[in-house]
Amino acid sequence: MSDLNHGPADDLEVASPGAIDDSASSDFQTTESGLMYRILREGDDQNPSESDRVEVHYKGWLDDESIFDSSYRRGETIAFPLNGVIPGWTEGMQLVGKGGMIELQIPSSLGYGPRGMPPVIPGGAQLHFLVELIDIH
Repeated sequence: MSDLNHGPADDLEVASPGAIDDSASSDFQTTESGLMYRILREGDDQNPSESDRVEVHYKGWLDDESIFDSSYRRGETIAFPLNGVIPGWTEGMQLVGKGGMIELQIPSSLGYGPRGMPPVIPGGAQLHFLVELIDIH
């Protein structure tokens, strides 16, 4: 997606993503690992570390824009240890401050790899996420 929005349309969302900064770039930056990201809303100056527990709202989709998971659909945030998720999340969430929003494009090597997570995520799939960092614990 090259325009600034909240990812693919989702008529099943109970909650909606917050506002995107007017100054947010439509261009992705790429880290050394191959993770692509863009900051959609600047948070404060408190970024999580790999060992922190984070609370987020998020939506994940595949290249074909099919949504495979969404806390917005459930209407509830989720909290988890940042070092207990796929490497693309662990790396990407350290790039945004508390209260911020980030879009991640995670290559298969930083996601579920060649095996995927059948039947929802095929092997070798690139993953896309829109994530709002609600809190850091």
